[in-house]
Amino acid sequence: MKKLVIFDLDGTLLNTIADLAAATNHALAHFGYPTHETDAYRFFVGNGINKLFERALPANARTQDNVLKIRSEFIPYYNEHNADLSRPYPGITEVLSALQERGIQVAVASNKYQDATRKLILQFFPEIDFVGIYGQREGIPAKPDPHVVFEIMEKAGVGKPDTVYVGDSCVDMETGKNAGVTTVGVSWGFRPRAELEAYSPDFIADHSQDILRFLFPE
Repeated sequence: MKKLVIFDLDGTLLNTIADLAAATNHALAHFGYPTHETDAYRFFVGNGINKLFERALPANARTQDNVLKIRSEFIPYYNEHNADLSRPYPGITEVLSALQERGIQVAVASNKYQDATRKLILQFFPEIDFVGIYGQREGIPAKPDPHVVFEIMEKAGVGKPDTVYVGDSCVDMETGKNAGVTTVGVSWGFRPRAELEAYSPDFIADHSQDILRFLFPE
């Protein structure tokens, strides 16, 4: 039986796309740039917010200075509005509770910046005792670099054979494979199922309870 399950946040535990889109559109509009439909953001997110802003900016405006301008307007707005529309995916809270009840440690490894990652997890999953809640932090490489997975494994005292990484995108599947742990893709997130299939995860969950069926086959 596995001993540690590490989850991505956006598109895996929480459906955050509407709030991410609203905050980015707010920042884009503030500086006179075109905005985007919410669905477009499904392909902008996944590599941290600076990459999100780069992708959202017009092609001829994708400079570091402009990314930082958008960030300066995004952060205060998102800090205030990041839970307006965001919600856990159906059944996710029950899955986390079931893992905890069986003595399996759970953690979060996200490319969302640390303050927002921690705030959202503590707000929506207050009853879950996460061994680690890690977003993007200064000086720590972002996923798909496996650093954060190794950091959590060390904190949990668990090795690669006993660790599972769960996420909804190619970035997540690469992260798990780079770390040498079991990978579970979830098809309810921001990216199409075909993207997960292309990275040959150990398992693809179409419903939250499928995670438990994979971990605890009868």
